[in-house]
Amino acid sequence: MKINMKISKLIILKSFVFILAIAFFTFTGCRNNSDKKVSANAGTEETYTCPMHPQIIRHEPGNCPICGMPLVKKENASREISEVDLSTLLQSDNNTVVSSIPVTTMQFSNQEIQLDALGSVEYDTRFMKTISARVSGRIEKLYIKYRYQPVRAGDKVMDIYSPELSTGQQNLLFLIKNDPTNTPLINAAKQRLLLLGMNNNQLQKVIATGKAIYSVTIYSNYTGHVHETGNMNSSQQIIPMNESGELSIKEGMYVEKGQPVFQVNNMNNVWVTLNLFPGENSLIKVGTPVTIIPETAPDKKILSKIGFIEPFYKDGSKTVSARVYLNNSKSMIPVGSQVKATLNIQTKFSNWLPKESVLSLGLNKIVFLKKGNVFKAHQVNTGIVADNLIQVTDGLDTKDSVAINAQFLIDSEGFIKLKQ
Repeated sequence: MKINMKISKLIILKSFVFILAIAFFTFTGCRNNSDKKVSANAGTEETYTCPMHPQIIRHEPGNCPICGMPLVKKENASREISEVDLSTLLQSDNNTVVSSIPVTTMQFSNQEIQLDALGSVEYDTRFMKTISARVSGRIEKLYIKYRYQPVRAGDKVMDIYSPELSTGQQNLLFLIKNDPTNTPLINAAKQRLLLLGMNNNQLQKVIATGKAIYSVTIYSNYTGHVHETGNMNSSQQIIPMNESGELSIKEGMYVEKGQPVFQVNNMNNVWVTLNLFPGENSLIKVGTPVTIIPETAPDKKILSKIGFIEPFYKDGSKTVSARVYLNNSKSMIPVGSQVKATLNIQTKFSNWLPKESVLSLGLNKIVFLKKGNVFKAHQVNTGIVADNLIQVTDGLDTKDSVAINAQFLIDSEGFIKLKQ
C-alpha cells in the first residue's frame, strides 16, 4: 500500500513538472513572436521630414511649418541596400559612395538676406573747407592756437602783413585823391583788394581814414574745427600737425600765395565706411537700406541707405568700401569710432539648397548627386549664402536629387576627384 502511494505521488510530480515546462515554452514563444512583431512594426514605421529643415520630423505627410515645402519620406538608415552589385562596390571611393542618406532637391524661391558689416565713422570730405593764403606775406598774429579749435564763420583767423595788400591800398587811395571821377578804375582797385582777402568793413575804413592798414585781419568763412594745418612741400601735399596737437605754423612765419594754412571740418556731416567682402558686394547697390549701431551708443539705431560704393579694392585690402552719408548734427558720433551695420537685401527668385548639401573643395563646390543606387560627386556653381541656404547658379537640374548632408559621405582621409 505504501509503495502504491509513492508511485502515485511520483507520477503526479512528473506530470506537474511537464505541465510547467510546456507553459514556460509556450509563454516564451509568444513573447518572442510579440517582440518580433513590434520590431517589425518599428522598422516599417514611416517618417517624413523637410528637405530644407531636417529637424522637422512627422509620422504622416504634410507641409513644413517653417518654409511650407511638402515633407518627403525619410528612409531608414538601417535598412538593407539592395540591388547593389559587385561592380558598384568596386568603383573608386573618391567619387562614388553607397549610402541610404536622405536626399533633397533645389527650392526655387527668393530669400531675404541680412548682411552684417563693420565700419568706422569718417569726415565727409565734401564739407571739408580750406583756408588758404590769398597773398604772400608774414603772419603777424594767429588766433588759432591749437588743433581741433572750434571756429565759426566770421571769426578771426590771423593778421597778415602783405606788401601786395599794402600796395593795393596805396593805389586805391591815390586814385581817390587824384582822380576821383575815374569810377571804373576806382571800382577795379576796390575789387582787387576784396579778392586779396580784405572785407568791406576794412575797405571802407581805408577809404574813410585815407590810410592803409599795416596788417590785414583774415576771417574764417566756414564753421567747424581746425583739423589740419601746415605748409606746402614740393609735392603740394599738406604737412600735418605733430601728434602733440601743436600747430606746425607759427607767428612770424611767411606764407605763399595759394598756400593752405588751415583746414576746417564740419562735424555736422560725416560718412560711415563699411567693409564688404567680395561675395557680398554684388548684392549691395546704392540705396540699399542699412541699420547702423554706433559703438558709442549701442542702444541707438540709425536708419539710412548706401550712398556710394567705391569701384576698386584698396592696396592690401580684400574688401570693398561702401559709404553711408549721415547727418551728425544731433547724434554727434565721434569721428574714428566703430559701428556695426546690418544691410537688408531681398534677392531675386533663384534655386537654393541646404548649406550642408554643398561641400567646398577650395575653388570647387560639389554635391553628391544620386544616380541609381549610389551617390556621385558632382561639381556645381554657387552664389550667395543666406542663413542655412546656399544659392546654386549652375550644375544642377530642378529634378536632381542630392544628399542632404554632403559631409556624411566623405571620410577624414578622403579626397574627391572630379571628372572634367
